[in-house]
Amino acid sequence: MELRINTTATEQEAQAIAKALASHFGDEVELYAETGDELLASASPEPGTGAGGSETGTSSEGTAAGNGGTDAAADDTLGPTEREETLQAEIDDILEGGPEKYRDRLSEQGKLFVRDRLDLWFGEDGLSFEDGKFANFDAWHPSGQDSDPDSDDRLPADGLITGAAEFEGRDLHFMANDFTVKAGSMAEKGVEKFLRMQQRALKTGRPVLYLMDSSGGRIDQQTGFFANREGIGKYYYNHSMLSGRVPQICVLYGPCIAGAAYTPMFADFTIMVRDVSAMAIASPRMVEMVTGEEIDLQDLGGPDVHARHSGSADLIAEDEEHARELVAKLIGYLPDNSDEDPPRTDGTAPKLSPEGIDAVVPDQPNRGYDMFDVIDRIVDEGSTLELRPEYGPEIITSFARIDGRPIGIVANQPNHRAGAIFPDAAEKAAEFIWTCDAYDIPLLYLCDTPGFMAGSQVEKDGILEQGKKMIYATSSATVPKQSVVVRKAYGAGIYAMSGPAYDPESVLGLPSGEIAIMGPEAAINAVYANKLAEIDDPEERKQKEQELREEYREDINVHRMASEVVIDEIVPPSSLREELEARFEFYETVEKDLPDKKHGTIL
Repeated sequence: MELRINTTATEQEAQAIAKALASHFGDEVELYAETGDELLASASPEPGTGAGGSETGTSSEGTAAGNGGTDAAADDTLGPTEREETLQAEIDDILEGGPEKYRDRLSEQGKLFVRDRLDLWFGEDGLSFEDGKFANFDAWHPSGQDSDPDSDDRLPADGLITGAAEFEGRDLHFMANDFTVKAGSMAEKGVEKFLRMQQRALKTGRPVLYLMDSSGGRIDQQTGFFANREGIGKYYYNHSMLSGRVPQICVLYGPCIAGAAYTPMFADFTIMVRDVSAMAIASPRMVEMVTGEEIDLQDLGGPDVHARHSGSADLIAEDEEHARELVAKLIGYLPDNSDEDPPRTDGTAPKLSPEGIDAVVPDQPNRGYDMFDVIDRIVDEGSTLELRPEYGPEIITSFARIDGRPIGIVANQPNHRAGAIFPDAAEKAAEFIWTCDAYDIPLLYLCDTPGFMAGSQVEKDGILEQGKKMIYATSSATVPKQSVVVRKAYGAGIYAMSGPAYDPESVLGLPSGEIAIMGPEAAINAVYANKLAEIDDPEERKQKEQELREEYREDINVHRMASEVVIDEIVPPSSLREELEARFEFYETVEKDLPDKKHGTIL
């Protein structure tokens, strides 16, 4: 084999190159000058060496590098270079986060350092990769200089971590604020990472997890990210595009103020950690400056505010570990995206025997009871996850499973204000129905309501506005729907609870069921008030009222409804679970068409 090298190599270097090449190729090698016919060195292979007769070129002539070294690819003793060690040191520096003084304060606040939080969520091997570690690196760690670990100007990862991870066997995208870097505030490079993560989620069709702990936009660095086309405002555009496409789950570990507060609002599900998290359109200091009101952050936008009053928090976690547990359970009901089916599990028996259902439902329509006493006799044991339990508690919105199949439950709660539908309850139900429909989760309605609440205050609170949204969501949902008239179904309550007119796959009645414009007491007062007033004897009037009440209830009871084929079937309560299991199974592939239009105008 004849090869040519440049003439800068010394005689010793040329001989070493010839010997190495002969050993590598298993052939005799002659090295000539790059120009001319001068033989610089030659060598023959030692017995037992060589590359198996394979040559790298198409000709026996070629050009070698002449760098005076041996074949590095064949040398297994090489290790990291100084260049790589420098890079690793820089990465280690970034992983430390912001100044130590801020990391030390986290434990006093009951919070983990963000990278310890990621370890809690994903474990040592669950983090697939991170994007943008070096964001804004040159701003605080100039090349060739050491950064000051205690400087407030440290901006590791620009205070926001994004990447991909495996969580509970599911691949997902994530972002997490680093509160040790400018209080988790957002600036140009961090915003760009956030946007890229969202846009990639649109491509992959995988869920997004937001671990929020942010004081909002970095005001002193707002140029380049606030009003730009690809700035912080694009967050909410991307949230809107992702909405209903992939599940978006947000966990709040600290303050989320101003722009940061909209991410939990746009997410499908928001979990707040008690005592440490809050979200508000402005900080307490800003509120005082604008309105004169003095208020602390927890009273302004803490978990209790958003769980009970605004309805913006779906779940409250007691601590960081509990937050992870809640999300692990929540994601188990959800598909990766709107094209996939919700994940099935092995079914289990209910917590309580279905044979007790009829015994827990009182015959008297005005007597309260806990609807969970019915639910626990229908769904798989341990499968319920109620969302927004303190907001509009007259309606239960809960995920559960029947024989391993995820379902969404919308149920009236007679234990709270007789199960009457108030504006906040209607709003909660509408949003839950809409979310279930987006992710193809079948719906079970358990109806026991006197209808929508009446009165001047609920009118001011928007009972008509919120009521129409619930009815609209029920009307537009294309997932399989089963409606059960557990007891009373009065007024427009039967409409909101997916009654016969709302295209459910089935309307089932229990023997305690009644369907009517209004309850017996109100009906008798409306129709017979004058006639009853003409009866002077109190005992006679009382007896007449009882007769009218019984006649009215016979006219509206579930047997009359079944006889007139208003409902599909009266089901023995002890077999209700089996009936629902069979019907959800049968209708799982049902397809429903909506009118050809861009979208409705109600929600």
